[in-house]
Amino acid sequence: MLKRSNAPLQLGRSGELLTAPSVRRKGSHRLMSTSSATAATPGAPVPVLSYSPVTLPVPGRPVDLQVRVTAPESGTGLPVVLLSHGQGPSQHLSSLDGYAPLAARWAAQGFVVVQPTHLSSRTLTHLVADAPGAPFFWRSRAEDMTHLLDRLDAIEKAVPLLAGRIDHGRIAAAGHSFGGFTTATLLGAGLTDPDTGARVDLRDPRIATGVLLAAPGRGDVLNGPMGGALPVLTTLDFSTMTTPALVVVGDADDPRHFTDVGPAWHADPYTLAPGPTSLLTLFDAGHALGGIPGFDAAETTDESPERVAAVARLTAAYLRSRLFPGDPAWQDARDALASEPGPLGRVESK
Repeated sequence: MLKRSNAPLQLGRSGELLTAPSVRRKGSHRLMSTSSATAATPGAPVPVLSYSPVTLPVPGRPVDLQVRVTAPESGTGLPVVLLSHGQGPSQHLSSLDGYAPLAARWAAQGFVVVQPTHLSSRTLTHLVADAPGAPFFWRSRAEDMTHLLDRLDAIEKAVPLLAGRIDHGRIAAAGHSFGGFTTATLLGAGLTDPDTGARVDLRDPRIATGVLLAAPGRGDVLNGPMGGALPVLTTLDFSTMTTPALVVVGDADDPRHFTDVGPAWHADPYTLAPGPTSLLTLFDAGHALGGIPGFDAAETTDESPERVAAVARLTAAYLRSRLFPGDPAWQDARDALASEPGPLGRVESK
């Protein structure tokens, strides 16, 4: 018996849209499935399309840049969210194949979600272990996101049913964990290259807003084992992060492998950035924020479909109001959260 998949609908290179719930073509390695991502507001399920890989050759990069694109089945003038994966223990979640719980829901809300596989992904370790910047490729990760914007026309044309539907003037970036670090640098957070001592500015002015999900905090309090493994984190400076951002944290997300400061460390981008920021604190949430990296992921210690849905709903509302000034989605979402009898979290802004 065929079972309906929770993954977004998949298209093959031919662009064929399958109507069967889950089909693997004979002789093919491409799995195609259909599903409907439920809209965050009441109403009918919203179909989304997911296409991968889009392969982009990048001069000097040891392997081609591969991308997944997830978009609503219909609509035009769609804003773009670049989504940077984290560095978790799973083999494939830290790649373009992860974060389906977020990507599908954001697409259902009218966003085109573009997910690269960074060189730090475990799926590429056997190919890039000796490449400059290994194993974390902190600079390359931000450069990947800039390359995606440089090649957005090509990406749009490569994905069936997407050409002519993207609004190239409404761009956001988001990232989870180490992807949050990547996103912070694109929003203006400063760095010092630990190898050269030179200041590094990776901001991209085409990115109008961002979402930092369980991102690292300031570097002057690092006293855990990962501080030595990632010395660039000790130089992270939020005083130059002026692009508007939503910082999402879990109040049970203990970063003890980085610092003994406690979960409040993840709120540093909100506390220290001078730009307009908001902070969403999720009650009892761990580092996976309920399971945003993937469905049924073993690394999720706080699995909660309700929490994942709330993260997707609130972040989508924030992005919509930032990218479409005057849109009340963010204020409406905040009001709804505050009025719940047992709210999943709280929001504060500055």
